Amino acid sequence: MNQIVATFYKFVRLSDFAVRRQPLLKFCQRQGTKGTILLAPEGINGTIVGTRQGIDAVLAFLRSDSLLADLEHKEAFTESSPFRRMKVKLKKEIVALGLSEVDPNQQVGNYVEPGKWNELITDSEVIVIDTRNQYEVDIGTFKGAIAPKTRSFREFPEYVVNHLNPKQHKKVAMFCTGGIRCEKASSFLLSQGFQEVYHLKGGILKYLEEVPTEESLWQGECFVFDERVAVKHGLAEGSHTMCRSCGHPLSEEDKASPHYEEGISCPYCYEQLTPEKKARQQEKQRQSQSSKVKDRQF
Repeated sequence: MNQIVATFYKFVRLSDFAVRRQPLLKFCQRQGTKGTILLAPEGINGTIVGTRQGIDAVLAFLRSDSLLADLEHKEAFTESSPFRRMKVKLKKEIVALGLSEVDPNQQVGNYVEPGKWNELITDSEVIVIDTRNQYEVDIGTFKGAIAPKTRSFREFPEYVVNHLNPKQHKKVAMFCTGGIRCEKASSFLLSQGFQEVYHLKGGILKYLEEVPTEESLWQGECFVFDERVAVKHGLAEGSHTMCRSCGHPLSEEDKASPHYEEGISCPYCYEQLTPEKKARQQEKQRQSQSSKVKDRQF
């Protein structure tokens, strides 16, 4: 039976974020949902999977709080749960940038609806930045977008300082998977003196959901942070899988490499694979295969 994957986030002051954890976790568990929800002083960020009834119940529970009454979410369908259990974690940030002074609750860029995005990014005066990490960019991005080649979002401010100039780059448009990183990225750019800062509302996922394929400027697939690995237009599951050793998304071409061994290594981590890690990965793979055999027996 198909299950629903719901993703959501909201920047909002949650001074009591720590005491919210246990009631939220217990409620989600009672509804049979699985996934991860992050709580921090700056807001909430989560991806959960479950039945229609379970997902609706959790979203209603969250929105019953006046601070989260306007919480928006996105949905997709999956044939199997991309999560094994339900976790609610306490964090310093719901998306880690490492700069406490950057606060989307105070200032943020201009939201651009998916239907207006193509017009914006084809404007010759607009510089388009993909705020995601390079391993995400590798499998898909918008036509003409600039990739900062970051390994983590914490590197993004350094990229801005070294490569962008508010006097030269008058209009900056940014995008990310679901919109959350761009909230912080746009807040940071505004703090650095940039005047016209735009970001894709709902992120790539909302764009792929709403914009028809024949009108799309998206190229490739979109990496997602669960076992679906990647999605394409209409939020259908993509063709990529994930290396269980390093977490890098893998295409069919990657899996044809002599450096690919299921559960052990891939072209992106083969050279860094120590004998000790290889032994650990081989044991994990053995246990995984054993578990699959047992599942088929019952």
